[in-house]
Amino acid sequence: MKKTTLLITLMLASFNTFAGDIEAGKAKSAVCAACHGPEGISMNPIWPNLAGQKEAYLVKQIKAFKSGERKDPSMAPMVASLTDADIENIAAYYASLK
Repeated sequence: MKKTTLLITLMLASFNTFAGDIEAGKAKSAVCAACHGPEGISMNPIWPNLAGQKEAYLVKQIKAFKSGERKDPSMAPMVASLTDADIENIAAYYASLK
């Protein structure tokens, strides 16, 4: 029983938790709306919908664009000046949308 409890505790501790500020993310996401739509639904099929995506997924992808791990010439300048807090807030905003 102790081993199972320890294993579960370690597994839960390995998950990232995000608690971005939705309102701050909404304000910061204004520039995103040009491609991804004002409500996170893109009108262009080459740009993804962001509304309803999981917060952790969005954080991971935005950070990958910022670090250069994921490359896209249109995204690189958009994320260059974002702080970690900005990224978490934007992700929280889009995750909150339906």
